[in-house]
Amino acid sequence: MNEPGSDTVVYWSENSKHKNKAKGTVVTYKFYNYTSGYIHHCTIQNLKFNTKYYYQVGTGHTKRTFWFTTPPEVGPDVPYTFGLIGDLGQSYDSNKTLTHYELNPTKGKTVLFVGDLSYADNYPNHDNVRWDTWGRFTERSAAYQPWIWTAGNHEIDFAPEIGETKPFKPYTHRYHVPYKASNSTAPFWYSIKRASAYIIVLSSYSAYGKYTPQYKWLEDELPKVNRSETPWLIVLMHSPWYNSYNYHYMEGETMRVMYEPWFVQYKVDVVFAGHVHAYERSERVSNIAYNIVNGICSPVSDQSAPVYITIGDGGNLEGLATNMSEPQPKYSAFREASFGHAIFDIKNRTHAYYSWHRNQDGYAVES
Repeated sequence: MNEPGSDTVVYWSENSKHKNKAKGTVVTYKFYNYTSGYIHHCTIQNLKFNTKYYYQVGTGHTKRTFWFTTPPEVGPDVPYTFGLIGDLGQSYDSNKTLTHYELNPTKGKTVLFVGDLSYADNYPNHDNVRWDTWGRFTERSAAYQPWIWTAGNHEIDFAPEIGETKPFKPYTHRYHVPYKASNSTAPFWYSIKRASAYIIVLSSYSAYGKYTPQYKWLEDELPKVNRSETPWLIVLMHSPWYNSYNYHYMEGETMRVMYEPWFVQYKVDVVFAGHVHAYERSERVSNIAYNIVNGICSPVSDQSAPVYITIGDGGNLEGLATNMSEPQPKYSAFREASFGHAIFDIKNRTHAYYSWHRNQDGYAVES
């Protein structure tokens, strides 16, 4: 039977017997010789902070019930725990990464996902069945806690050789983000306030030069960050700016040149990226003095600069990036080619505990 099913979500809070209903929308899309199933999107509004909600999708014999907990009210000393995953894919190692994150005793409440989801484009004709299977694989986490999405290169799905010329088609049909709430004009760059953190998501694969929509948005967005309300400023992107591996080397350089002065000016705390299938953490450095004439183009220690972390080691089928540039640059504090995830555990306005967790370990390592 080919019909969309119910477009209504029934939801209720943990301590209430009153059930509410929210009506969603249904979309489908075609990609070459693939036609998607019915994809449902539903926005539930007017939820209370720090409350567990149950929600039910489907009708009759197909009802399925899930739950989530809303974040606490925004405030400068509100603690909150984020998980960090990137370049996940759907391999044996992907499953190990997600399981390791789920079992982490620190218990992440929201995943900051730095791009490259299903890797469907690695298969003939960008086999979109891989998008279906990836959704089923991640449901065990994403149905119960928010995943904040960043678009990676494997989401572009630009394949003119098979007539597919609209970038990001599968990704945008499947994964909606609240970009309009931050006055963004596209779902690839946006911001979210959560607890004591202000999260800015940027797109490495959308135009970012001067006068472009993403540039104008970020130029307007950074001054809005009120550090007395959200003292932690976190940026997500896919392609790293500081990368000492020989994989994807310097791919983020032009974006760094455009935006790094702003990151220093507004004192971004930490930048998380993926793309390189390994782990790396930088010192606080900047490289913003160069003006063509002076020739000053080396990273220097800068306490106003963010820490740059590459966490593209989720477990994708392409394997680990094991070839590093030697010697290790001074700006690179730690690097290792192992699959894993990270935890960013905010304690208050001044302190957060960050840890990287290799899949082969049951505990955090020096990171």
